[in-house]
Amino acid sequence: MQGKLIIFSAPSGAGKTTIVKHLLNVNPHLGFSISACTRDKRGRNETHGKDYYFITPEDFRQKIENNEFVEWEEVYEGAFYGTLKSEIERIWSNGKHAILDVDVKGGLHIKEFYRNRALAVFVKPPSIEALAQRLEARATDSASSISSRVFKAKFELSFEDKFDKVIVNDNLEDAFQKSEKLVNEFIGVEDNVI
Repeated sequence: MQGKLIIFSAPSGAGKTTIVKHLLNVNPHLGFSISACTRDKRGRNETHGKDYYFITPEDFRQKIENNEFVEWEEVYEGAFYGTLKSEIERIWSNGKHAILDVDVKGGLHIKEFYRNRALAVFVKPPSIEALAQRLEARATDSASSISSRVFKAKFELSFEDKFDKVIVNDNLEDAFQKSEKLVNEFIGVEDNVI
């Protein structure tokens, strides 16, 4: 089996992480690609090597120099995120397809790198107002952080037409079903086999 990649990208708060976690729970053919980042852990809920590889900015820059990333981005000033090539290879060597939860620019870079081996899915919020409400309800970000994320989201929404598929997340159960169908078709699994 040749491994494939399924890329989920969206503005922060659109629901891509929730959808990816759902897909991992229902589809044994998928392996989660853990991103590397330089930010601090959010509370006690995040674990190194499970949610992210939390590394120092110096280590991150060294990995850039060594060409170890498929893609990387300085998402916010001083906050680097990226996808390690070794992470994709780890998942494929385990006989699974890689599923990624990445920002919009990163998703497009990965799609460009892997081309037909990758399915790029854009998760779209029903509106900017709904997105702002979701970010506020998460209670993980300051008001200024939410404001900057909403501003960035307006820009990111302009890239939706560059993705293979778009899912509007206005109803989570519907978004789950649409995502399952897209993934199963792409990796060649019948819906009722899982």
